[in-house]
Amino acid sequence: MSGVEQLQIVGNKMLVRALKLAVGIMPIRDPELLLGVDAVSRLAEFIAGRSVKKVLIVTGAGIVRRGQTDELITALEKEGIETVIFTGVLPDPTFAVVNEGLDMLRQENCDSVVAFGGGSAMDAAKVIAVAAANKCHPERLAGYFKGRKKPLPLFAVPTTAGTGSEVTIASVISDDTSHAKAFVIDSRTVPLAAALDPGLMQSIPPALTAATGMDALTHALEAYLSTIATPETDQDAIEATRLIFDNLPAAFSDGSNLQAREAMSLAAFKAGKAFTRASVGYVHAISHQLGAHYGTAHGLGTFAESEADLAQKMLAGISTLNEQLDIPEKAPDLLETDIPGIARGALKEALLNYPVPRHLSRSD
Repeated sequence: MSGVEQLQIVGNKMLVRALKLAVGIMPIRDPELLLGVDAVSRLAEFIAGRSVKKVLIVTGAGIVRRGQTDELITALEKEGIETVIFTGVLPDPTFAVVNEGLDMLRQENCDSVVAFGGGSAMDAAKVIAVAAANKCHPERLAGYFKGRKKPLPLFAVPTTAGTGSEVTIASVISDDTSHAKAFVIDSRTVPLAAALDPGLMQSIPPALTAATGMDALTHALEAYLSTIATPETDQDAIEATRLIFDNLPAAFSDGSNLQAREAMSLAAFKAGKAFTRASVGYVHAISHQLGAHYGTAHGLGTFAESEADLAQKMLAGISTLNEQLDIPEKAPDLLETDIPGIARGALKEALLNYPVPRHLSRSD
């Protein structure tokens, strides 16, 4: 291990001490959890109770085309709330996308935001809500608590069960040119309410069901392994893990299984709660590099390592689950010439952000 890496590890230890202190004193609210096939209509009632007049729905064109937003729009209109739809969200949203949504919000004089979709819609909506309230360029929000004012009222309707973004404090937005990922961290970006409707997830194809489900499992496992984990985060992580092992194969094999879909949405929610407070680790650091280089789905970049017998059983279980879900063993696009850069980027991200129990070298 080089001298630079050893210095980085010392810096990571200092970061961990600061994170422990921050987790202890920083208030992180949980969103109002609305679970079940009537969750969207109940969300409209909840929004109406916040004196909201005009909502910007941040989503993707495919979700609108499939009619998934129709129920929410109808329910909001019955409550006397106007809706405007921004459909420009794409996977790994850039600041250009966020600015487009922000411009629409300002032009339409919307006073609140609903994130409707997967993690990309959640990330974009959060940053739009903060930038609108602070009347600033979204790019200036990269980092920790850069917005002085709290975001516009924000609500969430996840359509995948993986990222847990409906309960997290972080948003990931890519640079328009380099596509490097910037993190916008603010505990006030946790939505006021989240509607987990399994009916919205029935159309998710098996491959995406698998990838997002493994993403949630990674959140739970890394939160559990975190050196700043608490009894509360451990409980959420364990419950999420059990739900995933019990229900992900069923959701994968039968997308119309509402019971399995609901359980997976709850698992992603609980895993999100866990890692929001306990953070993640090297799996995410490496996976983010694969995503930046090749667009690899988050849940397809997972792996783990341990010497303990119980951990080996967990790894065996993960391997079996991967086989059931047709998760590939390797990233098919990986080029050997890219590996040094991926390792360098992963080390930098982990050492600057994550409270991991074991530090890796570049050779690791």
